[in-house]
Amino acid sequence: MDEKDKKALLSIARESIKSAITNTPDKQTQIEITSPGLQEKSGAFVTLKTHGKLRGCIGRMVSDIPLYKLVSEMAVSAAKEDPRFSQIKPSELEDLEIDISVLSPLQKIDDPLDLELGRHGIYIKKGASNGCFLPQVAAETGWTKEEFLSQCCSMKARLSPDAWKHKNVEVYIFTAEMIFEKINKNS
Repeated sequence: MDEKDKKALLSIARESIKSAITNTPDKQTQIEITSPGLQEKSGAFVTLKTHGKLRGCIGRMVSDIPLYKLVSEMAVSAAKEDPRFSQIKPSELEDLEIDISVLSPLQKIDDPLDLELGRHGIYIKKGASNGCFLPQVAAETGWTKEEFLSQCCSMKARLSPDAWKHKNVEVYIFTAEMIFEKINKNS
C-alpha cells in the first residue's frame, strides 16, 4: 500500500470517529475513493490508544465490503463499542492515536508451531468459539510461540489454554500491514 492510501485510511478513520463522537457530518462521505488498494476486500483492525494506552480495538478477519468502508466502520466501533472500555469522549480526540492493521487472507496451518512470532497473527477457532491476536501482540508481550497460542485460546477464544494442540481446533495465520498515525504535538 502506498503512502497516499495509508494517509487516506488514517484520515477516514479519524474523521469517522470524530463524526460519530461529536454527532457531526462525516467529511469523508464526500470523498470519491479511486485507489484500487482501498477498494480491496480484506480484513482490518483499528486500534485506538491515548498516551500509549489501549482505548479500543475492533476489527474483522475478512470483509465483504471495500477496505476504506471497513476501516470507517471499525474505527467507529473501536471508539464506541469495545466492551472493555468506555466510549471515547470528544475531549480525548486530540490525543487519540490510531493504528490500522490491514490483514492478509487467512492461511490454515497443520502445525501451530510453524508460525513466526512478530510476523504472523493467529486466528483460533473451534465451533462457535474463536479468537485472534494481531502479529504485534507477540512482540509487545515477549511471549513464546506456546504462550502466544495458549493465551489466544484462553483469553480470546475462551478455550482451554492447550486447545491449540487438539486436532478439532483450527489454527490460521495471517500477516498484517501496519499503518501508524504519527501525531505531531509541536504543530
